Amino acid sequence: METLESALLLLTEHVHLVAQTEQLPLGAALGRVCAQEVASPMDVPPFDRSPLDGYALHSADIAGASREAPAVLTVVGEACAGCGARFDVAHGQALRLMTGAPVPPMCDCVIRQEDTDEGMETVRVFAPEGHGKNICRAGEDVPRGTVLLHRGERITSAHIGVLASVGVTDVTVYRPVRAALLCTGDELAQPGGPLRFGQIYDANRAVLTARLCEMGVAADALPSCPDEPQAVADALEEAARQADVLLTTGGVSVGKKDIMHRVLPLMGAQRLFWKVAMKPGSPLLCGLYEGKLVLCLSGNPFAALACFEVFAAPVLRRLAGQGDWQTPRVRATLQGSFAKASPGRRLIRARCEGGTVRLTGENHSSGSLATMIGCNALIDIPAGSGPLSDGDEVEVLLL
Repeated sequence: METLESALLLLTEHVHLVAQTEQLPLGAALGRVCAQEVASPMDVPPFDRSPLDGYALHSADIAGASREAPAVLTVVGEACAGCGARFDVAHGQALRLMTGAPVPPMCDCVIRQEDTDEGMETVRVFAPEGHGKNICRAGEDVPRGTVLLHRGERITSAHIGVLASVGVTDVTVYRPVRAALLCTGDELAQPGGPLRFGQIYDANRAVLTARLCEMGVAADALPSCPDEPQAVADALEEAARQADVLLTTGGVSVGKKDIMHRVLPLMGAQRLFWKVAMKPGSPLLCGLYEGKLVLCLSGNPFAALACFEVFAAPVLRRLAGQGDWQTPRVRATLQGSFAKASPGRRLIRARCEGGTVRLTGENHSSGSLATMIGCNALIDIPAGSGPLSDGDEVEVLLL
């Protein structure tokens, strides 16, 4: 039986980066993984600009200004954002500015209009202002040459906004990872269809397909398959023609219908390991077929999701070329309690916020899916632990 860490290491040793790249328009790149470093070709802002409505002037001209003794300056014009006009401002003069307008290079400060009489030909200034105040300097946000997007970073909406601000129109990204998902079991029926006695609707196909899509993976959700080893083997072999990784649920334990132990040999797949020392999801079965990983997850919904997050998600992120492929871990303080002892390593559903973590429900069965709603973390309880109490410090995997 592998540990969680040794099992993940075995899997990642067989991960080969998806090397194919494509160039996409910036608006189509959200969620994709960057394949080429992107540096800023310009300063942002590209010129010294005013962050407020006011007047650009020389700070020496308003030294000591007050309501009782205002400084009076001649207004040489008015500049708005984008107007394109250039002005010379000598001592004793001021330029009226709107927010975003360029500050003339000879001016060393901007006084806000609230500290003036807002004059148009002459302006009375009622307060002093220091050298360099109220000026957003060129390059203050992004200096020219700054690396804005590193290879291996997943592109977020913030990246897209910043890249647009420097005039970038397209980016080079890795192609999406393609994953084939096959859920097995005679008991499975599809939502919307009839449900015979003894059947259940196939939730695993729905939730794992959705999770793959959240990760930016191109998911091929195959029709669920009955417990027939050759039919499952044939379906996986066909899917492997296009997929980078194969995922299945069900048939991995020790019962009569646990067929995946026969499916891998029928495919000619190499078995890497079976069973991981953790609960839920311990009967994880993993293999290698024509250089592609095959991850056979439990059919129990939470066990399938837990194994997906702990093993499949890091594999998929690494395949995609994502630099931060490992699931992040933090220490957090438990709110509430968990009354059961944990003779073996256990993962339980939780919500982590602001350094604290709480359980998302009372039902910790591996077959329960409802308590995944609101779950954004798994508490990793070491083997040999007793019950957990309110205030205990625990290790948390962030999903």
